[in-house]
Amino acid sequence: MNYLQDASFISAPASFGSVSPVFRRAFSAGKAIQNAVLQISALGVYEAFLNGKRVGDFILAPGWTSYETRLQYQTYDVTALLSGENLLDVTIGKGWCTGRLAWAGGQQFYSEKPAMICALHISYADGTSDCIVSGADFSVAKSGILDSEIYDGEVFDFRVEASDWQAVELYSWNKDALIVQEGEVVREMERFPAQKLIVTPKGERVLDFGQNVTGYVEWSITAKDGDIVKISHSEILDSEGNFYTENLRSAKQEVSVTCKDGFQTYKPHFSFQGFRYIRLDMYPSDVVPLEQFNAVVVHSDMKRTGYFSCSNDKINQLFHNIIYGQKGNFLDVPTDCPQRDERLGWTGDAQVFCRTASYNFDVEKFFVKWLNDLKADQYDYGSIPSVIPDIQRITESASSAAWGDAATVCPWQIYLTYGDKQVLKNQFESMRMWVEYVRGHGDNAFLWDAPHHHFGDWLGLDAEEGSYMGATASDLIGSAFYAYSTSLLIKAGKVLGLDMASYEALYANIVKAYQERYIVDGKLSSFTQTAHAVTLYFGLAVDVAVTAKDLAQLVIDNGNKLTTGFVGTPYLLHALADNGYAELAYSLLLQEAFPSWLFSVNMGATTIWEHWDGMKADGSLWSRDMNSFNHYAYGAVADFMYGVVCGINTDERKPGFLHSILRPVADSRLSFAEASIETRYGMLKSKWEQTGGKTVYSFVVPKGTTASIILPGKTEEVGAGAHTYTI
Repeated sequence: MNYLQDASFISAPASFGSVSPVFRRAFSAGKAIQNAVLQISALGVYEAFLNGKRVGDFILAPGWTSYETRLQYQTYDVTALLSGENLLDVTIGKGWCTGRLAWAGGQQFYSEKPAMICALHISYADGTSDCIVSGADFSVAKSGILDSEIYDGEVFDFRVEASDWQAVELYSWNKDALIVQEGEVVREMERFPAQKLIVTPKGERVLDFGQNVTGYVEWSITAKDGDIVKISHSEILDSEGNFYTENLRSAKQEVSVTCKDGFQTYKPHFSFQGFRYIRLDMYPSDVVPLEQFNAVVVHSDMKRTGYFSCSNDKINQLFHNIIYGQKGNFLDVPTDCPQRDERLGWTGDAQVFCRTASYNFDVEKFFVKWLNDLKADQYDYGSIPSVIPDIQRITESASSAAWGDAATVCPWQIYLTYGDKQVLKNQFESMRMWVEYVRGHGDNAFLWDAPHHHFGDWLGLDAEEGSYMGATASDLIGSAFYAYSTSLLIKAGKVLGLDMASYEALYANIVKAYQERYIVDGKLSSFTQTAHAVTLYFGLAVDVAVTAKDLAQLVIDNGNKLTTGFVGTPYLLHALADNGYAELAYSLLLQEAFPSWLFSVNMGATTIWEHWDGMKADGSLWSRDMNSFNHYAYGAVADFMYGVVCGINTDERKPGFLHSILRPVADSRLSFAEASIETRYGMLKSKWEQTGGKTVYSFVVPKGTTASIILPGKTEEVGAGAHTYTI
């Protein structure tokens, strides 16, 4: 039951400025309590306390949504926290709702100032009840959080205690936007103790936590009144070993704390950082006790479901990096990066990584919530903003091929992985509107060939000097994705029992137009790796063997190295392996020289980099402004590890791994490889091992499911249980 309809949004007077306000209400509960629940939300972020004890463990609650139409509220059972006389305290910060977002420094994208709403409903043993709701009978005071921003960090004073209580201000907001919690709760998930103290060539005191993470540092100190601890956060050290922050752009990522007398422990309340290192800009002691500094990893509380390992330790480190790239960027929305002045829900990154994401972790709730925001922020004529939630607020240039296609790719993949057609039902109209938007934006109704802002093959290495866009023609990419999204729309419609004949005709015309425009005498007009990869993967080739051979030759001519960017990379290895060039696909996976996945591993990466040479072999840096070291998109290669190396694939006729297609492809350069995915039916496993000149394949199929096992020279339909083959 929603008790918030009787509550009011309340805020602090404008004189509070950037200080986080704390709202208070004292109340009595004089009878025996049967149960009590607190429902609460905020325009901004909140922490609630009952009688001095934290309510729940949701970090940065209520999360980030399209606030005007979708504002999540949380419900907590607080029965055990109540007594006869009670104090409810709620502190709020700016968060995503009113703090600054994006590189332009804009603020208050959704609300002019932070506000909160709550209702505490108490049911008594005698059958009566009370409901304490936010309104004019709450008071407000300044907290010790003097300023807090998502990008910039926090300023805190331990000496400040809430006092000088004032009247609250009622704040107008549409309560119809309130929705129950949809996504996963964001929690503190892991801790990494500081590993070592480094004194850099500049004389900076730097702590290394050994792993690039998203979260914050919790530290303790015995200090004197007025002592200041100030720390900065960074992902890397530069080529000389000094603390490096230029890639943060305008994000400060700083924490400044004024101490009181005695022992105290601090961690940020309403901010998070992306970092491996911290610099002690101010610290009131020559001795730095490492045991009193811990990096706290914060992300959406997703269940880990996918595992991979093989005989190559560098590939295992790559997979580790992919996992931590996902942890670092799945903080309520699928962000591009967690450190610089961006941290936005880029649609392109999300769609290329969606399959990998859904194998690594249970992300069904996570994506359903984000896709609901995508649907809410989609423009009436079908355009999809490049970031969701949409804070750019631009229209025509908002939709780029491969970015807007998240509207079709993500729902379909979530359906394939988890088998619940509800996500297709929820998103079908959004999918259809996207396809219709593309249909109306080409010079030819069957191609997306009109001039338009596209990101192209973003960060492709075959780009012109000074460009971030790869060499593949944007209209080819747009038209290929037009075909792909239309095919996914048709599949979704058929699952839902809809007549898709008109879209099947559209799809046939798109394929015909694509082949006539972009394939001349069997050759692609954009003779790039990306053009060939998407043409093959999306089923658009006229002669598959010719296009696959051309792709293979492009890779071989480049020294068995890739040139692809964000668009081509997710499909490159699949396009090779699916068309007779699995050995070459493995060569790309195992490549260690730049550009390759293992290049960053050899450079000491612990997460996935945004750019193939974010840091060059000599330690110099590729770019200042576009150089994240925790950017998960290229981690999409993990779905090759699951789907080709270990051969675990869904069957769209029986999705959710009700029926699996197990088709591993072994390679002599690995002595073994194994993967597992915890499906809705149980653990699905695949392993192969080279021994005595033979390859031993072993599989575990979950109870209640079936599988097609496809091996060299052998295909078998099996039921649940363990299955072993030697070939």
